[in-house]
Amino acid sequence: MLYDGLILYGPPASGKDTLTVALTECGPMYARFERLKAGTGNMIGYRPITPAELDQLDAQGQILFRNDRYGNTYAIDLPTLSDHIALGQIPIVHVGQVAAVAALLEQRLRWLTVLLWCTRQVSAQRLRNRGAADVEARLTAWDETRADLLASPCDYFVLKLRTDELSPVWAAHVIDAKAHGTDTGYIVPSDLAEIIRG
Repeated sequence: MLYDGLILYGPPASGKDTLTVALTECGPMYARFERLKAGTGNMIGYRPITPAELDQLDAQGQILFRNDRYGNTYAIDLPTLSDHIALGQIPIVHVGQVAAVAALLEQRLRWLTVLLWCTRQVSAQRLRNRGAADVEARLTAWDETRADLLASPCDYFVLKLRTDELSPVWAAHVIDAKAHGTDTGYIVPSDLAEIIRG
């Protein structure tokens, strides 16, 4: 394996959860990294924490990145990330901010960075299909994610995948092959603006 960890970056409903499931079916080495969440609402895929506990971890230097969205605070903590690595797992970290990618890349780990994208319309339809109650807020986050990417001075991504053009199984295969250093014949698009159209 050429990488220690996997970063899946993308706007809401771009396929991070679906790709994570598909990747875990590729092999037992893949493990979802559950971010900390201080707030309310859906806790599936997160580890609940109080704001005071989160602030304490932050003061101890244990938080690699934190952000506020949808009225909640989300964080990536170093101890849990280290635990995954110690177990020989490849943690799959979901992020939606370029600053989060940059913060993780500062760690002395070999990260496979993957941009997942789909059109705003596809995101909206996926959100409605899964019964999201805050579609408009998440579409605002889609807009913010696109603006964040276009404003970034760096292209951090090894792979760029359109999840509205690739099946989850094939996208997972491309990622897994890259992680193992094998070739699938997939050509990584070079034009970021073209990838994040729509």
